[in-house]
Amino acid sequence: MALFGTQRDVSLFRGLSRELMWDIISQQCAYYQLISEQTKVNIYGEAAGSKYYNGPVLLNTLIERGDNSSPVDDFGVSFDRPMTFRFLRDDLLGKNPIYSNGAFSNAFSNAFSSTSNPSPTADSGNYPGTPYGADIVPEVGDIIMWNNSYWEVDNVNDNQLFVGKDPAYPYDVNPLNPGLENYGSNYSIICTAHYVPADKVQITRERL
Repeated sequence: MALFGTQRDVSLFRGLSRELMWDIISQQCAYYQLISEQTKVNIYGEAAGSKYYNGPVLLNTLIERGDNSSPVDDFGVSFDRPMTFRFLRDDLLGKNPIYSNGAFSNAFSNAFSSTSNPSPTADSGNYPGTPYGADIVPEVGDIIMWNNSYWEVDNVNDNQLFVGKDPAYPYDVNPLNPGLENYGSNYSIICTAHYVPADKVQITRERL
């Protein structure tokens, strides 16, 4: 049976992480979710016309800034700067999930639940009266604005596990280590992105 990584331990690290990200480092970005149903694409998967987004949503993040580069293509010299945005996974959950028959009533919280079978005493990290819960599922193609510049998400990773355990996969029934659904946590969402000019994003008018 596991000895460390209980939900009490997870709650402690969640609180420390929020204090670090919200009150000490305080890096923020604006997140725009691409509405794929309304954005028409051509046979190459490129948006042929206007792009549509939900947002922006202001999020606390840890930013890893890459170096500027000036790649040369068929159109001349351009600009690029890779970026990595790290989010606390619990901050992206739906607001104030309500437990009903052993499962979250919020569909998003079902998809990103901290346990496969949450109980009424489970600590989801989102509480009434708090700003937690952006209700966002990051996806490739979303736009992140930071310092009045835009980055398009290339890849999304959510495999940073607390004590190496993901409670969504406890391998029930486990006679050697029962109750693993109550240990560990899938802790963060990490988005890698590339720079994209504002006129291609089409969020603001850049040209007449």
